[in-house]
Amino acid sequence: MPAKNDVVMDAKKISRALTRVAHEILEHNSGADSVVLIGILTRGAPLARRIAATIRDLEGVEVPVGLMDISLYRDDVHSKLDQPIVQRTDILFGIVDRNVIIVDDVLFTGRTVRSALDQIVDFGRPRTIQLAVLVDRGHRELPIRADYVGANIPTSKSDRVVVQLDEKDGADQVLVERDDKQTANGKATAKSATRKAEGKK
Repeated sequence: MPAKNDVVMDAKKISRALTRVAHEILEHNSGADSVVLIGILTRGAPLARRIAATIRDLEGVEVPVGLMDISLYRDDVHSKLDQPIVQRTDILFGIVDRNVIIVDDVLFTGRTVRSALDQIVDFGRPRTIQLAVLVDRGHRELPIRADYVGANIPTSKSDRVVVQLDEKDGADQVLVERDDKQTANGKATAKSATRKAEGKK
């Protein structure tokens, strides 16, 4: 059966979520003077730029924005048959004694963020490292949580969350691709459990 796509966030919801995240970053860090943003490629980078633009509009402060490719820092890089496609890492500012905000599109197992933490250490020791994500879909495999979340979206582990951004895809939306077979199995299991419960009454 083909996958079923559910649009869970449209352009307006994404914009509102990022504006709220920007406000929360300013409140938590007592302004923007100590803040730097580092977006994880690919879609964390445009999200970081948008948050920086919102902070500029709110505070009149230009927050430095860096880009990070974590491909070679992943803990599964040596187990994959294909060589990772290495993009660039541009962090052209100091992070020592700064509040570093890592920005990514989706928080899932936590392994991407763990890789980002490893790479940031190579650039110095920040005052704090915080995490901002557009979507937290759950199913963590590591003890990692986001400080700022645009939306919590419940998913099953077999679902696929797709973030599309205007800068990369020509439009803003978040989709959840759900496997119809998994959904059907879930409904069948629920019906069976209901019948059993009714039979015990």
